[in-house]
Amino acid sequence: MQNNNQIDSFIADWAITGGSELANTQSFVNGLCGLIGVAPPNGSQPDDTQNAYVFERRVFQDNGDGTTSFGRLDAYKRDGFVLEAKQGTDADREAAKRGEADFFGKPASEKLKQGTAKRGTPSWAAAMLKAKGQAERYAKALPLEHGWPPFLLITDVGHCIDVYADFSGTGKQYTQFPDAARFRIKLDDLRNEDVRTRLATIWSDPLSLDPSKEAAKVTREIADRLAALSKRLETREQNPTCVADFLMRCLFTMFAEDVGLIPEGSFTALLKKMQARPENLTPALTDLWAKMDTGGFVGALGDAGETVRKFNGYLFKDQTVIPLDADEIGLLIQSSEKKWNDVEPAIFGTLLERALDGKERVPRQHLWHKFDVVS
Repeated sequence: MQNNNQIDSFIADWAITGGSELANTQSFVNGLCGLIGVAPPNGSQPDDTQNAYVFERRVFQDNGDGTTSFGRLDAYKRDGFVLEAKQGTDADREAAKRGEADFFGKPASEKLKQGTAKRGTPSWAAAMLKAKGQAERYAKALPLEHGWPPFLLITDVGHCIDVYADFSGTGKQYTQFPDAARFRIKLDDLRNEDVRTRLATIWSDPLSLDPSKEAAKVTREIADRLAALSKRLETREQNPTCVADFLMRCLFTMFAEDVGLIPEGSFTALLKKMQARPENLTPALTDLWAKMDTGGFVGALGDAGETVRKFNGYLFKDQTVIPLDADEIGLLIQSSEKKWNDVEPAIFGTLLERALDGKERVPRQHLWHKFDVVS
C-alpha cells in the first residue's frame, strides 16, 4: 500500500497530462496498478490465446453484414474487465484556442483527437458514454470461452475512471457500480483507501464484489444469530408467534436505519446503550415503536433525541417487547451492524421462518407486509 506522498505525487503528475491518449494510457494504468498494489498487465504474445491480461488485445468484431472489423482493447484482464481509455483535456484545448504550437511546430489543435471534449461539458459526458458503448462492443467480440467480463472501466486518462458492472454474465446489464453516486472515481478520490481497495478488488477478485453474494453472506450470518436468539426466547416465552413478531419489529427497524427511514445508526446505538442497562430496553423500544406507528419524538434516539416519521402498516400497532439480557441484546447488535440495505425486504420472512422451530412455523404472509412511510 502506498503512502500519502506517493499518492499525492501520482495525482499531481497525472492531473496535468493531456493530448496523447495512446501514449498516456499504458503509463497511467501501470502507475495505477502500482498505487493500488496489483501487478501491471503482461507483455503481449503473438498467440492471442495467451493474452489474458495485456494492453492492446486484438479482437475481431462482427459488423452484422457479413464483414468483420479489427479492434484493440486498451487494456484487458480475462474474467475481470475491459478498459477503454479516452483523454479529454483542459490544457491542450486552451492551447488550441490560443493558436499555440508544440515543439515540432504543429498546431495544438492537431493534437486533439476526434471525439475529445472539454471535461465537464455535455459533449464530454456524451464521449464517455460513447466509450462505454465501444467497451461493450469489444467485450462482445472477445472469444466465446472468455465469457463476458464483469467490469467495464471507462477512463479519461488522468481525470477519472467510470466503473460499470454486470454480474449476470450476459453483457446486457452493465450499470454504474457500486451506485450512481460513486461509479465515477475522480483522480482525487484515489486518496480514499476504500476507493483504492475497491479498484484493487476489481483487479484481483472481481466476482467477490457481486452484491448478491454479499446479500447471501449477510443472510446466512443474520439467520445464524437470529436462530440462536429465537431458540432462547421460545424456550423462555413458550410463544413462537410473539417471538416472531418481536423479532420482525427488530429486523424492520434495523433495515429502516440502514436505508435512512430513521436516523442512520440510531437503532444500533440505542441497542449498545441498552446492553449496559438491559432493564431499560423495554421502555426504550416501546417508545420507539409507538412513535414509528404514529410519528413523533423519541428521546432515546441519538444524543438529544430524534423525530421519526409514521410507518403505515400493522407491525408497530403492537409494541410488545420481550425482555432481553445483555448477551441477547448483543446478538441483535451483531445483526444490526450488518448492511441491511443490501438485503431484499422479502428475505425477512425467510429469516424468521428459518429461526423458528419447524413445528411452530409462522406463515410468511404474517411476517411481512408492505410498509409506507408518512412524513
